[in-house]
Amino acid sequence: MIYKNLIIIGTSHIAKQSLDEVKRTIEEEKPDIIALELDEQRLYSLMSRKKPKASIYNIGRIGFKGFIFSLIGAWAEKKLGEIVGVSPGDEMKTAVRLARKNKIRIALIDQNIEVTLKRFSKALSWREKWNFIADLFKAFILRKKEIEFDLSTVPDEKIIKKMINHVKKRYPNIYRVLIEERNIIMADNLSKLMDLNKDKKIVAIIGAGHEKEMVEMIKKQRVSYSFSVS
Repeated sequence: MIYKNLIIIGTSHIAKQSLDEVKRTIEEEKPDIIALELDEQRLYSLMSRKKPKASIYNIGRIGFKGFIFSLIGAWAEKKLGEIVGVSPGDEMKTAVRLARKNKIRIALIDQNIEVTLKRFSKALSWREKWNFIADLFKAFILRKKEIEFDLSTVPDEKIIKKMINHVKKRYPNIYRVLIEERNIIMADNLSKLMDLNKDKKIVAIIGAGHEKEMVEMIKKQRVSYSFSVS
């Protein structure tokens, strides 16, 4: 998606297609700024050779449910990544390495991961917990898939919409905390970045599930801003 001085790449964190698209876009567009769906802590963890080990001391900062979710989420992503031969977050690593190589500025637009997980701990209901366990069991033990798509590619808009609606229905609080609230924050950060760098080309790399709503939010903010100025 291209809007004014912003180019958004919607990615899948374990898809080789995303790696190729990120590399091609950065090399062809030669952006002045690369915005990433990361915060400082996640960027450090992603790029560090020594991966941080899970510690029970993290429970005090992010809550027990957030701690368990982060462990299960990382395990699930790793397992899916092994299937397609891509490590989770490789498209972000590619963007960071190209940015450093070409001296391109990096902007981190996501909410602090500890804030997100702490909010997750408080928001998760008992019903959502059981749904989560049941869905994991079906996916990894029974090998049943709610929605079929090729893991090595970024799902098309129709499949993304179906997945988002599935999360909204079975996990309304998780959707609110992990998607809706972060969309607002990232769209606001991108909009501010565009304002402060009107003569610069910005490439933003975000998960495909965030792309559509964020684009709509950014466009509304830009229209609102233009009316307030005039």
